[in-house]
Amino acid sequence: MQKILIIDDEVDICLLLKRFLTKKGYETEYATDATKGLEILYTFKPDLVLSDFRLGKIDGSQILTLIKDQFPNIPVIIMTGYSDIKVAISVMKLGAFDYLTKPLFPEEILLTIQRALTAPPPDEAMDGMPADNHSEPREATSRPVQRRSSNGHGKQSYIFGDSAISRNLVKQIQLVAPTNYSVIIYGESGSGKEAVASEIHRLSSRSGKPFVAMDCGAISPQLAGSELFGHEKGSFTGAVDQKIGHFELANGGTLFLDEVANLSYDVQVSLLRVIQERQLRRIGGTKTVDIDVRIIIASNEKLWDASRSGKFREDLYHRFNEFSINVPPLRERGADIMLFAHFFLTQINDELGKNVEGFSQDVTDLFHSYPWYGNLRELKNVLKRATLLCDATEIQIKHLPFEIVNHEKLLFTEVNDSPQESYIEQAIPTATAPTYNVKQPQVSLKNAAMEAESEVILNALRQTNFNKSKAAALLNIDRKTLYNKIKYYNI
Repeated sequence: MQKILIIDDEVDICLLLKRFLTKKGYETEYATDATKGLEILYTFKPDLVLSDFRLGKIDGSQILTLIKDQFPNIPVIIMTGYSDIKVAISVMKLGAFDYLTKPLFPEEILLTIQRALTAPPPDEAMDGMPADNHSEPREATSRPVQRRSSNGHGKQSYIFGDSAISRNLVKQIQLVAPTNYSVIIYGESGSGKEAVASEIHRLSSRSGKPFVAMDCGAISPQLAGSELFGHEKGSFTGAVDQKIGHFELANGGTLFLDEVANLSYDVQVSLLRVIQERQLRRIGGTKTVDIDVRIIIASNEKLWDASRSGKFREDLYHRFNEFSINVPPLRERGADIMLFAHFFLTQINDELGKNVEGFSQDVTDLFHSYPWYGNLRELKNVLKRATLLCDATEIQIKHLPFEIVNHEKLLFTEVNDSPQESYIEQAIPTATAPTYNVKQPQVSLKNAAMEAESEVILNALRQTNFNKSKAAALLNIDRKTLYNKIKYYNI
């Protein structure tokens, strides 16, 4: 049995890695400081060392040098945060086999360890290679490129950040993922609840099976049952064909129900029955279908409060509440804002075929001060528009939407009826355009009415935690009308 020594000053990380690697057939020991790790190294004699880069007074460079001086053939894998990428590359020059960026992912850890344990010793690996090549860090082709640098996020669809609050989120995901628990994910709209659910699925034993997501707030109450459980042809008006529901589509895998509190009481009753019996019948059908589905739900309101008020079945709440995760809003993750911004910018550059390199200091400061009520979704949408408008190497204030730049002022200027026109004119100036000195009225009735309506809509969204279905009900308008007004006012 091959031996692995883990060195990390976070005992939770050590225990998680030890448990995971033990299940994979490795004998493991761990230490929470460099001194203890070196002591264990001599007695345990591992085949591989997995070490954090930051270990108090001793950093990754020093511990790597100490290990390589005594045991030159033991491969060392360094674990590091996003902010330490350049340093990690430098320790690879000192002899590290590879490095892993936190948050850690089981498949990536296992694959890197397997490569390290099967690779030839350094002296053999260098045979036949030019002498000047060994000083450069090699590229690990089997590892996802998106973890290599701040610009190399590749096709990865989501990152979790590197702040303390983000690392805690990742720990909770890693803790619950290997279980079969139902999970409630709480968080504001746009904060990444579906990404968390997808990550739980990816790290679970069900990862080879389907991950199916359903937005309960976007489906009419009349169709929710059909979407969940399916229906037979002719079972109701409009059922012209047989339909397979989300439960059957997710069989063996994970079903993610977003904004689950929007389901009607009748559908909640049917949902509870299906979960308890692990069987369902399509609407209008007689055949029973066995199902094996892990359920993850999400809500931007506390389901316990909804159950106490009678809106959500209490027994269904207790059935789901085996584990809960709170996804923090973007405004509470200040240290991660620019990490997310650069990540999205890389994606958008690929989509648009552009090469915008970064952000001006004014934009960086503004991003840190803006409240981001729409969270990551709002940030990405802002960057899509800004990147499209950007005619320089970095995004500047003039490329940002009016409501972002003036978020502490009125939503509309006194000179222009449309803030959209205002910021586009600033972003793409026309030097040849004539100017007119036309005095505008100090007060515009149209502007005042639009400003008032926009403020009422924004207040309704805030009162409902940006739940659009609830906001529409509060405003006594339908959901489609609300969406159109949100789009029109750039809220």
